[in-house]
Amino acid sequence: MADSRDRQTLDLALALMRRPSVTPADGGCQELIAGMLEEAGFSVEHMPFGKVSNLWARHGGDSPVLCFAGHTDVVPPGPLKDWEHDPFEPELTDGWLKGRGAADMKTGIAAMVRAGIDFAHDHPDHRGSVAFLITSDEEGPARDGTRRVMDTLSARDETIDWCVVGEPSCSEQLGDTLRVGRRGSLSATMTVRGEQGHVAYPALARNPIQSFAPVLADMYATPLDEGNEHFPPTGFQVVKVQADAGATNVFPGELVTRFNFRFTNQWKSEQIKQWVEDLLSRHDIEYEIEWRPAGEPFLTAHGPLVETARDVVREECGIDPELSTGGGTSDGRFIALHGADVVEFGVINRTIHQVNERIRASDAEGLRRVYARIMERLLLKQEPE
Repeated sequence: MADSRDRQTLDLALALMRRPSVTPADGGCQELIAGMLEEAGFSVEHMPFGKVSNLWARHGGDSPVLCFAGHTDVVPPGPLKDWEHDPFEPELTDGWLKGRGAADMKTGIAAMVRAGIDFAHDHPDHRGSVAFLITSDEEGPARDGTRRVMDTLSARDETIDWCVVGEPSCSEQLGDTLRVGRRGSLSATMTVRGEQGHVAYPALARNPIQSFAPVLADMYATPLDEGNEHFPPTGFQVVKVQADAGATNVFPGELVTRFNFRFTNQWKSEQIKQWVEDLLSRHDIEYEIEWRPAGEPFLTAHGPLVETARDVVREECGIDPELSTGGGTSDGRFIALHGADVVEFGVINRTIHQVNERIRASDAEGLRRVYARIMERLLLKQEPE
C-alpha cells in the first residue's frame, strides 16, 4: 500500500506541474485538487477574489481543526533557453523531479492532499477536522489569497487551531529545518526633498543627497535589537537610492530611496515606522514616505503542533530538525494573525525560483509520510478527560 501511495503523490505533483500557473493564475490546479477531495468526502468551497483562485476544503465538522496550507501559483520560469527542458513539462529522471514548482511548492501540495485523502479513507470517524487552504496569490501581492480567505472564515466564526504550511523549509536534507515562525517585513519608498543647485554654490540650495547621507548612516549604525532566543537581530537594508540632475555640475532637487526592515517579535510595524520618523525629524529633512507592511512577525515556540511535528520529522527523516524563524515571509503570517499555531515544513529550498528547479523524488514520498503522521498524531489521539 505504501508504494502505491508514494507513486500517487508523485503522479499528482507531475499533474500539477504540467499546469502553467504563473501568479496569480491557477492553471486548473485547484479544480483537479477539488475533484479529488470531494470524491474523498471533503466539503469543498471555491473562494475567488479578483484574479485569484482560492480553495477551502474540510473533512469533519468539529474542533480541533488541523489545516494544511499552500499555494498553486509559481514564479515566472525566466529565460526558457536556460532550462534543460520545458519548465512546465516536468521530468522524473535519475531520482530527480524537475520543473517549475517542484520545490515551491506543487510537491508540497501533492503530498498534503494525498496524505489527507488517505487519512479520510483510513479514519473516516477521526476527531476534529482536517482542512486545506490553497491559494494562487502567494507569489504575488498576497492581497486576495490567504489573507482574504482567513478574513472570510473569521467573519463566520470558523477557526483554525493548528496549521502546517507546506513551504520548502529544508536546506540540505528533508527534515533538517522546521520553521516555527517568521520575521515581520516592512518596506518603504521615501522621497527626500531638496533644492536643485550648482555644485559650486551649495549654500544657495539644498542637496538632498547631503541631507540623506547621515540619516542612512544612522539607520545602518543603530541596531534596533540583538535578536532573541527565537529570532536573529532585526535587519535593515536599502535596495534603491536614486538622485540625478543630469549634469555633473548640478545636484538634484530630490532623492528617492527604498528600504526594508525584517524584524523580530520585539517590534510591531507601527513601532518601526515611528522609530524611522523620529530619526528623520531629528535630522530635520523634508520628506514624503509610503509604507508597505508585508506582515507582522509570528512565532509558535511551544505546544502540541510544534512538539508533534518535531517528533514526527525526527522519526520519519532520522534527523532532529532545527527550529527556525529564518527566510522571507510566507502566508503563515495571515493564518497566525487569527490565533492559529503555525509551523512550516516542506522539501529542500535550494533551487526555488531558479532555472532548472528540482528536488529528490524520494522527498515527495517522505513529505507525504510526515504529513500523514502529523494528522494521525493530532486527530486520532483521545480527548483528555
